[in-house]
Amino acid sequence: MLLLAIIVVNVLSYTFYERFDLTEDKRYTLSEASEEIVSKAEAPVIIDVFLEGEFPPEFRRLQVETRQLLEEFAAVNPQITFRFTNPLEEGGNANEIATQFYEMGMTPARINVVENGRTSEAIVFPWAMANFGSKSVAIPLLKNQLGATTEDRVAASVQQLEYAFADAFSKLLEPKGKKVAVMRGNGELQDQYIADFVRSIQEYYYIAPFTLDSVAVNPQGTLEQLKEYDLVIEAKPTEPYTEAEKLVLDQYLMSGGKQLWLVEHAAMETDSLFSSAGSAFALPRDLNLGDFFFKYGLRINPALVKDLYSAPIVLATGSGNDAQFNPYPWFYFPLSSSPTNHPVVNNLEAVKFEYASPMDVLENDIKKTVLLSTSPRSEVVGLPREISLEEITAEPDLSEYTSGEQPLAVMLEGEFNSVYENRVLPFEPENFRSKSEETKMLVISDGDVIKNQLQRGEPLSLGFDRYTGTTYGNREFLLNAVNYLLDDRGLIDIRSKEVKIAFLDLEQVEEQRTFWQVMNILLPLSVLALFAGLFSILRKRKYIKR
Repeated sequence: MLLLAIIVVNVLSYTFYERFDLTEDKRYTLSEASEEIVSKAEAPVIIDVFLEGEFPPEFRRLQVETRQLLEEFAAVNPQITFRFTNPLEEGGNANEIATQFYEMGMTPARINVVENGRTSEAIVFPWAMANFGSKSVAIPLLKNQLGATTEDRVAASVQQLEYAFADAFSKLLEPKGKKVAVMRGNGELQDQYIADFVRSIQEYYYIAPFTLDSVAVNPQGTLEQLKEYDLVIEAKPTEPYTEAEKLVLDQYLMSGGKQLWLVEHAAMETDSLFSSAGSAFALPRDLNLGDFFFKYGLRINPALVKDLYSAPIVLATGSGNDAQFNPYPWFYFPLSSSPTNHPVVNNLEAVKFEYASPMDVLENDIKKTVLLSTSPRSEVVGLPREISLEEITAEPDLSEYTSGEQPLAVMLEGEFNSVYENRVLPFEPENFRSKSEETKMLVISDGDVIKNQLQRGEPLSLGFDRYTGTTYGNREFLLNAVNYLLDDRGLIDIRSKEVKIAFLDLEQVEEQRTFWQVMNILLPLSVLALFAGLFSILRKRKYIKR
C-alpha cells in the first residue's frame, strides 16, 4: 500500500503542476501582466544577477527575494534562466570592477556594514543583466531614496522587483507600437537637455520631433499629421502660442490624443544668478495658454513657490585647485513627494523642481489628481521678484511658510470640452469637435523637471545632480507618467503592488546578542542531555535484573 501511494503521488505530481503562495501579501504571485509579458519569450532569456557573495542581512534578503521571484518567472516560462555571480570572486580590484560597472550604466552601491559594533564600507553590485539574442537590458535591483536607511531602501526595492524584471522583459520581448511627438518650435528645451529622457522612452515607443511652424500656412494638414501620434510632449516652451497653434493642440486632444505639458509661468534660471553679480529678476512668462488650461480645469499662477523641504544649491568658493563646492539651502528648489497612492507616483523618490509655479485646481467635470505638490511648509511669492544668492545666509522666517501644499503636477482625465467651443475660430478645421473622447493630460508647472545636467557636453542621467551626487525621482516619475498616459496599465499595475518586508531591529539584536547566543548553544545541548538521561533511565528499568 505504501509503494502504491508513492507511485500515485508521483504520477499526480507529474501530471498536475501547481505552486502555492502562502504569503499574506502574495508577493510570489506574479500579476497577469507579468505572466503575459514573460510568456512571449520563445527563445532563451538569460539573466545574470550580480548579487552573490557575503552581504549584510538586508542584502541577503534582497538576494533571496530576487532568487525566489526569478524562480516564479522560470516556472511560468522555462525559457527564463538565471544565474547568480559574484563580480569580485576572482580576486579582482574592487575599484576597477566598480568603474567597469559604472561605465556600463550600472552604478555600484557603497554601503556601511555594522558588525559587532564596528562599521566598515563594502561595495555591492545590486544589478542584473537580462540578455535575449543580441539585446541586453540592465536591471536595477536597489532603489535610491533620499535619507533612507539601508533597510528602507531594500524594502522599497523588494516591492519593485517584479516591476523591474517585467519592465526589462517588456523592453526585450515586446515590439514598439505607439508614437510620441516631442514638440519643437516654441522655444522648448534643446535636445541635449532632454536627451536622457528621450533615450528612456525610446525603449518603449517610437519618438520623433514635431513642429507647429507649418500651422501658419497649413493648419489642417499639421493637425492631421499630429493625429498620427499617440502623445505629445511639450518640454518647457518659452515662446507664446498663436491661437491657430492652440486650436491644433485642442483638436488633437479632442480626437483622443494625450498631452504632457512641462510649462512654467516664471522666467528664471539659476545661471542668471552667476552671470549677474549674484542676483536676478524672476519675471512672469506669458505663453498665451491661460484660457487653454483654464477651460480644462487648471490655472498656473505667475508666481514662485518656496519650500522648506528643498534641494540645495551648490556654490563654489575659492579658485583653481583650491575651489570647493558647498551645498546651501535653496528654497526655490522644492523636493516634491506625492500626497496620493496614484500608480504614477507610488513608492517614488522625491522629484526635484526648480523655480516652479503654483497651480489652482478648478471645478469642472474632468477628474483631476494632484500627483506632486509642495510640503505644507511652503510660501508663494509674486512676480516680478529679485532673487539673490544672499538669501542663503538668512534664516527663514517660519511664519511666512504657511501657504500649505501647492499643486505642482496634476493629472486630468475624462471627456474634455474644447477651448474654442462657442468662440470665433482662428481657422476652420474639418469636423470641429467641441467634446473629446476619453483622454488624459498631465500638466507640470516646471519645465526643469525633464532637464538633465551636462558634463563635458554629454547628458547625464535625468534626476542626477553631479554636484551633490544625489539622484532624484524625476526620470522614474516622467517614465511612469508616459506609460500611464499611453495606457500601459500592465507595468503601472505591477508597480503598484504592495510587499511588506520585516527586518531585524539591529539595536535590539546587539543588546540581546549574548543572551541568544547562549540560548542557541545551551538549549539544544540541554534538550539532548535530557533525552539522553531519560533514555538511560528507561533502558536501565527495562533490562535490570530483578
